[in-house]
Amino acid sequence: MDIGAVCALAESLGCAVNLNALLSEHCTFRVGGRCSAFIDISSAQALSKLCSFAEENSIRYFVLGKGSNVLFDDRGFEGVIFHIGRQLSEVKLIGEDTILAGAGANLTAVCQLALDNSLTGLEFAYGIPGSVGGAVFMNAGAYGGEIRDVIASASAVAPDGSLFDVEAENMSLGYRHSCFMDNNGIVVSAVFKLQKGDKEQIKAAMDDLISRRKEKQPLEYPSAGSTFKRPVGKFAGRLIEESGLRGASVGGAQVSEKHCGFVINKDNATGKDILALIEHIKHTVYEKTGTLLECEVRYIPYSE
Repeated sequence: MDIGAVCALAESLGCAVNLNALLSEHCTFRVGGRCSAFIDISSAQALSKLCSFAEENSIRYFVLGKGSNVLFDDRGFEGVIFHIGRQLSEVKLIGEDTILAGAGANLTAVCQLALDNSLTGLEFAYGIPGSVGGAVFMNAGAYGGEIRDVIASASAVAPDGSLFDVEAENMSLGYRHSCFMDNNGIVVSAVFKLQKGDKEQIKAAMDDLISRRKEKQPLEYPSAGSTFKRPVGKFAGRLIEESGLRGASVGGAQVSEKHCGFVINKDNATGKDILALIEHIKHTVYEKTGTLLECEVRYIPYSE
C-alpha cells in the first residue's frame, strides 16, 4: 500500500495531509487509534482523483465526515482517511426555497440558513451532530422527519472516481438507508427543497427540539447518538430498559441512565468496551424480548 504516493497526490491537489492522525479526535465517541494518513479533501475533483488513484493502486481508504456515527478500532485504521470537512462545507440559497449544501457542512448550519430565510421542513434536523454527507448517506432522521422529506438531489463520487448526480426518487431512501450504501457513492453535495413558512414558528420548533434533546439525551458524554435502529413498531431504548440494562456497563462504556437508547463513553472507554457492551445489549434484549436489535453505528476495523 503506497501511502507516500497517495499523500503526494493529495498535496498536489491542495489537500492537507496528516500522517498517523489520532482518530479519537475525529469522531464523537472519542475512541480510536491512529490511521496511516488523514487527508482533508479540498474539492470534489480532488476526491474524484484520489478515489480513482486509491482504487487503481489497491490503497485502503475510508471516507469520514463529522464522525458522529462511526466507531474506530482501538488500533486505528490501516489505510487512508479521506476527510470531507471545512473545504466542502459551503451552504447557500440557490432559489427562494432551495438550499445547496456541501457534504462537509454541519446539518445545524443548513437548518440555520433555512431559518434565516423563513424556510420550513428541516426543523427535525436541528441538533443532529452530523454532516450533510453522512445525513444523506444514512437518510438521517429525528422527531418524525427524515432527509428524504426534504432532499431534491445529490452529487456524488463513484469508487472509480467518476462524478454523478442522483435525483431524490432514485436514491432508494428508506429507514437509515440510501442508494449510496449500495453503490459506494460518496456524497459531495446535496440540494434541499423546502417551503416558505413563518420564521417565528420555525424558530419555536427548532428551540423546542433542541431543548428536548438536552432534556432527554446524554449530550454531556461522548456517544454516536442512538446506538440501535428502531425495531418495527417498537423503541430500542424502551426494550433495553425493560431488559434491565439501564446503566449497564463494560469498562468505561455504559448504557446511558438518561436515555437507554444511547451507549456512552462515560469514563475513557475503549472501542473494545463499546463493542462488548453493544453485543451484551443485543444478546440480553433478544433473550428477554425476542427482538434482535440492529446496531446503527458503523464499526470500522483496523484492517481488512
